[in-house]
Amino acid sequence: MAMERANLLNMAKLSIKGLIESALSFGRTLDSDYPPLQQFFVVMEHCLKHGLKVKKTFLGYNKSLWGPLEMVEKLCPEAGEIAASVRDLPGLKTPLGRARAWLRLALMQKRLADYLRVLITRKDILSDFYESSAVMLEEEGAVIVGLLVGLNVIDANLCVKGEDLDTQVGVIDFSMYLKNDIDDYRTEERNGQIAAILDQKNYVEELNRQLNSTVQGLQGRVDSLEKSNSKLIEELAIAKNNIIKLQEENHQLRTENSVILMKAQQRLEGDVNCELDTYKQSRQGLDEMYNEARRQLREECQLRQDVENELVVQVSMKQEMELAMKLLEKDIHEKQDTLIGLRQQLDEVKAINVEMYQKMQKNDMIARLEEKTNQITATMRQLEQSDKDLLSQTRTLAMSFVKCASTDTEHQYKLVKDISF
Repeated sequence: MAMERANLLNMAKLSIKGLIESALSFGRTLDSDYPPLQQFFVVMEHCLKHGLKVKKTFLGYNKSLWGPLEMVEKLCPEAGEIAASVRDLPGLKTPLGRARAWLRLALMQKRLADYLRVLITRKDILSDFYESSAVMLEEEGAVIVGLLVGLNVIDANLCVKGEDLDTQVGVIDFSMYLKNDIDDYRTEERNGQIAAILDQKNYVEELNRQLNSTVQGLQGRVDSLEKSNSKLIEELAIAKNNIIKLQEENHQLRTENSVILMKAQQRLEGDVNCELDTYKQSRQGLDEMYNEARRQLREECQLRQDVENELVVQVSMKQEMELAMKLLEKDIHEKQDTLIGLRQQLDEVKAINVEMYQKMQKNDMIARLEEKTNQITATMRQLEQSDKDLLSQTRTLAMSFVKCASTDTEHQYKLVKDISF
């Protein structure tokens, strides 16, 4: 594959060089029957076919050259005219014929180098059509595209409709490029002149192309500015009309506002005078009501203070009585426990007395037991007397508490009833 790429590059160099030299000597305007031009298309066809992937169709296997050339239309919109013209040609039936027609139209348009340069920059797209070692995916493809720029000095007038591009056989004629060293030496000086002329031609055409693109851009900007200027003029006229209308409405609103303000001032003055008289009349009655209410407030405050003081005294007395009643209840419970214990002891002593009386039948023991029984009985009588005294004291305290406290009589009566059991 590397050898094939090198050979195709050399053939492209020879073909392009011979075409330019012969065109300069022939008159620069070429037609379809010119042999160097025909050999150039054959060499370009071989270069573009190198490394094409084989695609399986209904009729067998095919290497379609029209596929990658058709993608130029999507990458460069300017090539859409050529692609549409190729599709509309009635005599073309095969993809190879369309590709040959496309190459001839691009050469006549002097954009063949530009279109192929755009195509080789998109290796991601070319990888769908070519093998990885094809000429279009390697450096040789870029070199060939650079050599094609020199063809812009040639004016070609080709009739695509009359040619049989579908069945044409593309064979490279090497005899056209076999020259001896003497002829090369003689033509070296002329080649230098031709190269200088070509460089000047390329520079002038490139400068002309840039100027055309600049003019087109400026023309587009001028058109857009004219459109925007006309829109701005219309908007300005509309804005002026709106301003006039707003000024008239503003003047009318100011007039109405001044009238409304005068009426409001007159009405406000009348309302203020009326309200002032009403206020003066009602102020005197309000002062009298305020003084009366203040006097009643003072009396109620004093009454409330007295009630609060009396309430504090009653609360303190109630707390003292509750504390005394709790102490009395505690003392009563203790004495009741003592009476219960003494009664139990008395029962035990009686039992012992009976048992001792039955067993021992001794007078002295009986006398002592009777004496002890008399002592216990006297003690019980004293305790019962003291219990009666405590009950009487409790009733006295409860009655005094009832006399002192004027509220909560039902609860105190219940408490006195519970205490005087």
